[in-house]
Amino acid sequence: MDQLKLVALDQDDLEIVATHLQDSHVKVGDIHWRPQEKRLVMGLDRFDWECAVCGEPHFRRRRTALRFDRVLACKCRNVQSQAKDVVLNLLTIEFVQAGAPGGSVVLIFSGGGEMRLDVECLEVELADLGPVWDTTCCPAHEDQVSPA
Repeated sequence: MDQLKLVALDQDDLEIVATHLQDSHVKVGDIHWRPQEKRLVMGLDRFDWECAVCGEPHFRRRRTALRFDRVLACKCRNVQSQAKDVVLNLLTIEFVQAGAPGGSVVLIFSGGGEMRLDVECLEVELADLGPVWDTTCCPAHEDQVSPA
């Protein structure tokens, strides 16, 4: 597969970006909040789900950049900004609209970590940067079934 480059300008677009980023790893030190630019940028190691589910499965990760523009505020819960070497596992990204076209983008990490970005509107870009490497495992999630 060629390098992926996606832009999200609405909630449907963001769901596609979130799908491609599920189970990405990000070091806390690779998250850069730039309030003067109203921008948050992060470098991630994205699990290549397309490669894992097509034909003969091949597990690999790709170095990817994710950028949020028009960000008014950035707040974290259970993410320590001084712990630069801690690796977070991104589960999903959600958007909660408030005062259209603005709202909050919520990045949800395993272990209870969250980042909330208050945005004027959705303006997100995902771009693969080039480096690709094989990995021996595919992320797995237990099915959440309610007891009968």
